[in-house]
Amino acid sequence: MVLVLVMVLAYLTSLLIFKHTEKRAFRLRRNFVRIAIKVLGIKMQVKGKPYDGIALYTCNHRSFSDPIISSLFIDTYVIAKAEVADIPVLDRGARLTGVIYVKRDNKSSRHATREKMVEVIKSGLNVLVYPEGTVNHKALCLPFHKGTFIEAAKNGFTVIPMALEYRDELDLWYKRSFYHQMFRQFGKWRTEIKFEIGPPMTSDDGIALSEEVEEWTNKKIIEMNTGWSRVFSYKD
Repeated sequence: MVLVLVMVLAYLTSLLIFKHTEKRAFRLRRNFVRIAIKVLGIKMQVKGKPYDGIALYTCNHRSFSDPIISSLFIDTYVIAKAEVADIPVLDRGARLTGVIYVKRDNKSSRHATREKMVEVIKSGLNVLVYPEGTVNHKALCLPFHKGTFIEAAKNGFTVIPMALEYRDELDLWYKRSFYHQMFRQFGKWRTEIKFEIGPPMTSDDGIALSEEVEEWTNKKIIEMNTGWSRVFSYKD
């Protein structure tokens, strides 16, 4: 949190001289992430490469730290829960470096979010969405929300699925406050993560596209947990 505060203040000061642009904001986020993963003791095994073009990225959702991982490899606007705006320093950093807030239980908010997503992608910027709609501690993905994929199919967007998994159950965010989770997750010496960027997927059928992405993600989660000496005993 101190690192976020320092980098946000440094960036805001730089705006006295330089103009705010998405390119500068994404560079700020990536520089923050490069330092943060070392501070937090994150060790990663990575497969796949970012798509060479503009796309809608998707990923399963395990903890608040998920965007930190993906931001090291791709520059995207992130669709996040509106509750993040209640965390002052983190919210400021998120707004500076690209976030689209959505109120999960508000139908008009979800609709406005999808409209904003389409606008951002058409403007030439990537968007990352967590189609489960919330963090998930269970073995496989929660059913994906279809709206995002219907919009992607309607507008001819390329979808790039991603999958990540944490080795330790302590890293899964389940019924805890943000600060409780942060100290629980990063109070240990090492956090091991597997992360994979998948192949481009397109379809003119949003439902079929959603099912294809969800199936790929679940398959990768199973693969990632295979071979680890400790296996999650997932709660129901």
